[in-house]
Amino acid sequence: MARLAGGLVILLLMVGSARAADCPDPTVSRARESALAERIAQWDDAYYQQGRRLVSDGLYDSARRQLSRWRRCSGNAASVARRPNDGVAHPIVQTGLDKLPDRTAMTRWLEAHEARSLWVQPKVDGVAVTLVYRHHRLVQAISRGDGVTGQDWTAAVQALSHVVQQLPDEAPEVLVLQGELYLRLNAHVQAESGGVRARSIAAGLLQRDRLSPRAAERLGFFAWEWPEGPPTLRRRNALLKAWGFGEVASLSRPVASIEDIAAWRQRWYHAGLPFASDGIVVRQSRRPEGERWRAEPPDWAVAWKYPAEEALATVEKVEFHIGRTGRITPVLALAPVQLDDRQVTAVSVGSMARWRRLDIRPGDQVRLALAGLTIPRLEGREIAVQPRPALQLPDERAYDRLSCLSLTPACREQFVARLVWLGGPHGLNLQGIGEGSWQAMVDAGLVSGLLDWLTLEPEQLAALPGVGEARARQWQQQFQQTLHQSDRHWLAALGMPPLPEVAWPDQPRLAFDRLAARSRQQWQRLPGIGAVRSEQLVRFFTSGNVKTLLRQLRQFESASAFQGRGLPG
Repeated sequence: MARLAGGLVILLLMVGSARAADCPDPTVSRARESALAERIAQWDDAYYQQGRRLVSDGLYDSARRQLSRWRRCSGNAASVARRPNDGVAHPIVQTGLDKLPDRTAMTRWLEAHEARSLWVQPKVDGVAVTLVYRHHRLVQAISRGDGVTGQDWTAAVQALSHVVQQLPDEAPEVLVLQGELYLRLNAHVQAESGGVRARSIAAGLLQRDRLSPRAAERLGFFAWEWPEGPPTLRRRNALLKAWGFGEVASLSRPVASIEDIAAWRQRWYHAGLPFASDGIVVRQSRRPEGERWRAEPPDWAVAWKYPAEEALATVEKVEFHIGRTGRITPVLALAPVQLDDRQVTAVSVGSMARWRRLDIRPGDQVRLALAGLTIPRLEGREIAVQPRPALQLPDERAYDRLSCLSLTPACREQFVARLVWLGGPHGLNLQGIGEGSWQAMVDAGLVSGLLDWLTLEPEQLAALPGVGEARARQWQQQFQQTLHQSDRHWLAALGMPPLPEVAWPDQPRLAFDRLAARSRQQWQRLPGIGAVRSEQLVRFFTSGNVKTLLRQLRQFESASAFQGRGLPG
C-alpha cells in the first residue's frame, strides 16, 4: 500500500459519475457510509501511525472507491479525515498518487496528457520515505506519514548498506529525494509470487530499535522523485544514476500510447525485478517545482495497479441454490466490482454451514479474492450492516438425493437440475439440450415428471421459443433413442450414486434386481464404498419413487415396441 494517501482523493474517472442504479437506498446509505469510513480510518491509523498493513492494496482501494461512490450518491464528497501526524516535517510534501482501476481509466488520463512527454516506471511495493542530504551526507530520513509530517527513520536508514550514504562532490550541497524503501528480492516475479508481504517486512525492519548487519542488507531505495532537480526526467535520472541511484534510470521508459503503457505493465508484471511491485506509475517528464506541491495526488503522475488480488463488494441479495442432490449452496448477488480486470457480480459461499458461521446479509460488505487467479472466492465478511435484515431460508430437511423427482413449487430448482444431469454427459448425453432447453420445457408446462419428455411430440417442442421444426424433430429423435440406452446409463441418469466397475452384475438383464438386493454391509465390501455411500445406494435402490420411474420407462419401451431389459415390472 505504498503511497497509500493517493487513494484518499479518488480520481472521478476511476468510477465515473454515480448513477441512480448504483446508489444504495437512502434510508441505509448513511449507516453504510459511516461503518465503511470507520473501518478505513482504522486501516489508515494502523498503516500511517503503526507501520502495519491490515488489508491488501486491492481491498483498500476497492473500499475507497466504494465509499467515494456512496458519498457522491448522498452529495457528501468529503474524504475521510485522518488523525494528524505529530512527527517530523517533510522539507517538501509527498503528494501520493491516484490509482486507476483499469485500461479505460488509463486511456482517459493519457488523452488528457497526450501533448506531454510521458514515462512509465514500476510502482515499488515498499514504504515511502524522504531522504535529505546536506554537505553530501545523508542526514535525515522521514517516513511518508500524512505527506506533510512523518516519523524520524534517520538512524535506521543510515544503517542500510544499499542506500547511498555519501554523495560525490559534484552533487548539490542540499539534496532532497523522495522514494521507496523496499525489501530486496532476487528476480521477483509479481504475477507468480504476489506481494510476499514485502511492504510489511520492510516496515517491520524500519520499526526496530537496532538493525543487525544482516537485516540492514535486506532493504534498498528506489528514488522516484527529485523535487528540486532538473526540469526533465531524463536529466534527473542521468544525474541520480551517476550518484549511485541507478535503478530509477534503468526502470524508467518513455511511452507515447496506451499500447506502450499496457505493454510495459504486462512486461514488468511477469518480469524478474529486484523488488515487489504492485503496478506501474505513469508520469510527465516535466512537472511543477517541489515548492508548489501539495499533500494530495497531483495531475502529472498516476498509478495503474496490477490486477487486484482482493476487493470489497456490497451484497445485494443472498440466494439459496438447490442442486441435483439436494445440496443447498448460498450464493451472494453483488453490486458489480472489479477484480483481476474482470467484473464480479456473484460469489458462492460454499455451504449452509459456512453461511451460518459468517451470517452474511444484504447490505454487508464482503472481501473477495481469486482462487487460482481465475475464480472469485469469498474470503469473509468485512462489515456487517445494522440492523440485520431478515431472510427466508429454505428447509434443509426437505431436500436430499431422492427429493424433487417431480415438479412442485418448492422443487423447481432441484427438479431442473435433475433434468440437466439426466441429459448431460454423465447421463444420457443428449446433444444440444442444456439447462435453458429444460427450463423452457418446464415453463411451458410440458414436463412436470422426470420422464415426461419421452411423451413429447415434435409439434409441442417446435412451439418453444427458439426451437423450430427442424430442431424439434432432432430432439424428439434423440428422446426416443434413449430407450436403446443400457441400464447403467439410465440408472446414472436417474441419480444413482457412483459405482465402481466391480459392482456391476455379470448379467445385465438382472442388473437392477441384483443391485437392489445388496445390503449396506455387502456394499461396503466393495472398493471405494464406505458407510455414507452404502447408505445412499441402499436408499436409491429401495426408493419407491425410483421404482416408479423405472416402471414408467418399461411402459415407454413397450409402447415403442422395444423389449424391456430386466427392469422391475
